[in-house]
Amino acid sequence: MSGLQTDEAGSALLVERRGPLVIATMNRPKALNALTLPMIRALDRVLIEAASDPAVAAFVLKGAGDRAFCAGGDVVALVQDGPETAALRRDFFWDEYRLNRRIHTFPKPFIPLVDGVAMGGGVGVSVHGSHRIATERVLFSMPETAIGLFPDVGGGYFLPRLAGGLGAYLALTNARLKLADVIWAGLYDHFVPSDRLDPLVEALAGADWTGDADATIESVLSDFQQDAGAAPLAAHAGLIDACFQKGGVAEILAALDASPETFAADAAAMIRSKSPLMSEVSLRQLQRGAILSFDDCMVMEYRMVQTCMAGHEFFEGVRALLIDKGRKPVWSPADLAGVTDAMVEAYFEPLGAGDLTFGD
Repeated sequence: MSGLQTDEAGSALLVERRGPLVIATMNRPKALNALTLPMIRALDRVLIEAASDPAVAAFVLKGAGDRAFCAGGDVVALVQDGPETAALRRDFFWDEYRLNRRIHTFPKPFIPLVDGVAMGGGVGVSVHGSHRIATERVLFSMPETAIGLFPDVGGGYFLPRLAGGLGAYLALTNARLKLADVIWAGLYDHFVPSDRLDPLVEALAGADWTGDADATIESVLSDFQQDAGAAPLAAHAGLIDACFQKGGVAEILAALDASPETFAADAAAMIRSKSPLMSEVSLRQLQRGAILSFDDCMVMEYRMVQTCMAGHEFFEGVRALLIDKGRKPVWSPADLAGVTDAMVEAYFEPLGAGDLTFGD
């Protein structure tokens, strides 16, 4: 495994062995380390190998450069016309969601070093880890409803398990959280300054792993972690809980509109700029996911995303915001009044033989 470099160009995923650690680096810094299908498959293969290797004590995941851990999946390729696009729309999410599950169930410590932007797919390869480390440069968001999607990569599992209405707030507003907020929210576990990450990895590589692995990591982290400080979002926890634990998006907006707080008005404006249909779908996703297992959430999300690949909103959102760079999307329906329960429920229909499975 030592020195392995693997992807379509031979360098977008760098893997090295350092003592008892496997260290993988997502290496597309100019693209903010956005995930491609070959990267996803390569990382999955390395995880399978590391899980079965008795000499591997823990797995570390990093992002190259000083701007991003991973800004998400490379979704622009999914809206391009071409003979291979249909297969890509099927396979990209199939393999990505299986990778998310691999991380969630990994039998050894999985330690993401979240230094910079972590959005969408970047959250999927970090938030399910066992020991999640963030730096002062972290910027977290689940921005999917802005591009006509929903908070996938396990969002249906981890978002409704956050406190109160926080998960729905993040899903519907696409709010961007910095360090203190992500630690307070429980999205990541420890703050380690960015200039201390390399020494941390060296300390982990040189640690005695003969005992309990969790105790080993916590012992090493005690010399590196720092207080993340007060979380600005905590001041609005009461309002978030009061407004975002409603049955529908219209009720959430009504509660926000009734509040005199600027925070509420800003949240309502953020929701109204997103796809009305996918906002309702996303809220339904979280309501269902709150009582589902991780595996069942991933099956649900694969059903949802394949319905998105056959619809309008995702293609409109990606073309408007990512390809045309800032053009206002034309959503369909244009407002919440046009969204029916049947439209929402269609995203949760089984795919029969096309449903996601987890056999290696």
